[in-house]
Amino acid sequence: MADSTPTYTNRFLAEVFGTFVLVFGVGGALLFATLLGGQSGPSGVGYLGVALALGFSVTAAMFAVGRVSGGHFNPAITLGLALGRRFAWRDVLGYIVAQLIGGLIASSVLYVLAMFGPANDQQSLLKYVVDAGFGSNGFGERSPLQFALPAAIIIEVIATAILVWVFMGATDKRGNAAFAPLAVGFTLVVLNIVAVPVTGGGFNPARSIAMAIYGGQIPLSQVWAFIVFPIVGGLIAGVTYGPLFGGLAKAPALTAASAVSSTTATAPKATQSAPVKKAAPTTKPAARTTTTKK
Repeated sequence: MADSTPTYTNRFLAEVFGTFVLVFGVGGALLFATLLGGQSGPSGVGYLGVALALGFSVTAAMFAVGRVSGGHFNPAITLGLALGRRFAWRDVLGYIVAQLIGGLIASSVLYVLAMFGPANDQQSLLKYVVDAGFGSNGFGERSPLQFALPAAIIIEVIATAILVWVFMGATDKRGNAAFAPLAVGFTLVVLNIVAVPVTGGGFNPARSIAMAIYGGQIPLSQVWAFIVFPIVGGLIAGVTYGPLFGGLAKAPALTAASAVSSTTATAPKATQSAPVKKAAPTTKPAARTTTTKK
């Protein structure tokens, strides 16, 4: 039977695909589905629709390829898992690169779609969405409700920490990992309902970078906040999950010596054999000498 273990290439491509689905879903909702009433003002799916788009996208992607790569699709999750000893540090850089590639492909596809969108007498759809920041995260004048930087810091750190805690708990071997995609997806819906009015809903550096690339000067100048603070939140969750919620879900691998020791300690004792009779001495006793009377 062929080995079904995913190769590193399989895992890399799974992260590219999953992040693509995430950014394509939430980015498309932000750019197009909120404008069903026309470019004069958002009157489409609204904040709830954007939150649902993100949650459903991640849930679908995790069901599709989570068994291959673990379904991170977010550098903050990857780093949090690594710090929590749930993911190998040697694979962190490759996963983050894959996530950035997937996000950039998705935002580029959305940009091309906008190029062929409708236009009115004032401007094209592409110019409208780019001038509006192309669905980028932001604070101050780029916040949907004009929240300042401190609010952005608080929501990004807390929301990302919650997301990583839920991810670690949902994928814990002591639970039922089959429901992890639903747990993570529902969590993202709730977090986005809270965060979209504040920052546009970030807590994923790959998604924030992908959208800021096409958002213009201000989104690019603010994207640092949506790289740094989600990572801070992810690292906090990674290092505190064990102490807060009952230890590591994945025990460290046994060394060869400890494995042998463990096997020896747990092995059943051998049954006692019948006593062995002592072998007879091989040397003959010395012959007695007799004296003859004369």
